[in-house]
Amino acid sequence: MSLLSLRGVSSVRGQGAQRFRLDVPCLDLAAGQRLALVGASGSGKSTLLDLLALVAEPQQAERFDWRAGNAVFGIPALWRGGRRSALAELRSRHCGYVLQTGGLLGYLSVRANIELSRRLLGLADDGSVERLAERLGIRDQLEKKPAELSVGQRQRVGCARALAHRPALLLADEPTAALDPLNARQVLALFLEQVREQQACCVIATHDEAAAREAGLRILRLDCRREADGGVCATLEEHA
Repeated sequence: MSLLSLRGVSSVRGQGAQRFRLDVPCLDLAAGQRLALVGASGSGKSTLLDLLALVAEPQQAERFDWRAGNAVFGIPALWRGGRRSALAELRSRHCGYVLQTGGLLGYLSVRANIELSRRLLGLADDGSVERLAERLGIRDQLEKKPAELSVGQRQRVGCARALAHRPALLLADEPTAALDPLNARQVLALFLEQVREQQACCVIATHDEAAAREAGLRILRLDCRREADGGVCATLEEHA
């Protein structure tokens, strides 16, 4: 059963030679899937993640359904109806997002950063913050501020924060791009281990297709072409 089901979804910005269009002919995401979104810089990877995270409105959509429990939400209708609070509720409860820079709040401790999503949702302390910190190798950093951590440690904190409220969908935008190859593989492996344990669906945007294949991720590729008026169109395609 699909968590998200997209058909004929498009996002467009700019006009003429400055136009960029992202086309998603078909995409179904289900619990337990782990996918890598690959493509050149500027190919629309972040745009697609923003569509999936419900922070960017599609300009066209034959279907864009999000299933939460027994309820199915038509995302285009929520956007057209201006129901931003409903979109925010879906996003906050069911989606976790790991940013390339970590996106941590510098005035909060590591512990407070990780538990932020749980606090905003009113979830009780169930020990998950400590468990995630232990498994991601940052248990001894919980009382520090982000500025006191290495780049790799900050990325682990970002991963823990995205996982803490056990979302159904995890999105990660080049989460290891700033790390050296050894640290990148370690962070990715630890993150995916927790994703598997939570049986979440995970989509990771990356420029490193070899590392994605090594990690056992299914490949989704954004292929770009120049159109007659000079604009660029990127199309999502699945590759074995």
